[in-house]
Amino acid sequence: MTTQTTAKPPRPRESDAPVETVSGLLDVHDKTGHLRVGGYLPRPGDVRVPHSQIRQYGLRPGDHVVAETRRPYERLIGVRSVNGSESWRNRADFADMTPVHPRDRLRLETESVTTRVVDLFAPVGKGQRGLIVAPPKAGKTTVLRDLADAITRNHPECHLMVVLVGERPEEVTEMRESVRGEVAASTFDRADRDHTAVAELAVERAKRLAETGHDVVVLLDSLTRLARAYNNLAPGGGRTLAGGLDAAALLPPRRFFGAARNLRDGGSLTILATALVETGSRMDDSLFEEFKGTGNMELRLSRALADKRLYPAVDLDASGTRREEILLDPRELDLTRRLRRTLGGLDRQRALEVLTDRLRETPSNAAFLLRVQAA
Repeated sequence: MTTQTTAKPPRPRESDAPVETVSGLLDVHDKTGHLRVGGYLPRPGDVRVPHSQIRQYGLRPGDHVVAETRRPYERLIGVRSVNGSESWRNRADFADMTPVHPRDRLRLETESVTTRVVDLFAPVGKGQRGLIVAPPKAGKTTVLRDLADAITRNHPECHLMVVLVGERPEEVTEMRESVRGEVAASTFDRADRDHTAVAELAVERAKRLAETGHDVVVLLDSLTRLARAYNNLAPGGGRTLAGGLDAAALLPPRRFFGAARNLRDGGSLTILATALVETGSRMDDSLFEEFKGTGNMELRLSRALADKRLYPAVDLDASGTRREEILLDPRELDLTRRLRRTLGGLDRQRALEVLTDRLRETPSNAAFLLRVQAA
């Protein structure tokens, strides 16, 4: 009796699979890359990019790549464009470019009193590295949303990115629905590794745009939660600071914040990041102490003012921008300094009340400063 065996169908060859066009951000870890085709976190359908292909095509972390692949093998067979350009191999490197002081101002004034106050007391330039110092329930989310709206309305040439680390899912949805820009988020219920992965890919994406001449604005909420995530992932055994903060865990968030700069021969990368204070955590206090001297702009919110329902709850005396004389014309600089001296003679609550009342009586900051001049 003859036994018949059923032949297995031959495995399809890679060359038999149809060619597909894919696009995504290149995320690189341990020399192996993946095109994140559905956002900033790993998802089914991401395309693996071996180190040999990263070198072959001259790719960098954060590149937006349009390429061809054959599934299910998920390996690139060709690259069409990188960051919208078909010629990318001879581009400048962000790390080698010369940082200079911010010179071109980002006009944040809208009909919102919040943005008008920021524009007067903590002006922002392209390439600014700013901290928004915020106690709980002081209105930081509203401030961020108003800033995002001002940037997209007044500066459509800027590429806006909002990076949310450890936020509530509903607040992420609200931000995505209200902001006309990229929103990269890792909600509080995700792992610390996801928090750091989103932030790292987002800042690399911003660098790639800035080195090719784009003006990028990143709003990060929050630098504190990002540093906490790195601290939780730290191997331990190193030097420990107050509040149980591992000294080595400070380097990655410092590198993120330090990426903000105005590039002499390129674009700019502006980062405005929230820092949480008065949370009852010694670690958060230590984090703020570590970062407060690294920025060149600070907007400080006050819980005491917010408790009195005074918004925006900005501590005017504690807010300001270094080298603001580069951003403001001499007349505006003189008038804003005169305004500071006048309001500085009042207590914080009265100063904010007077300022916001006068702003609501005038259609613009220019008209308001004319009143200051005439006073």
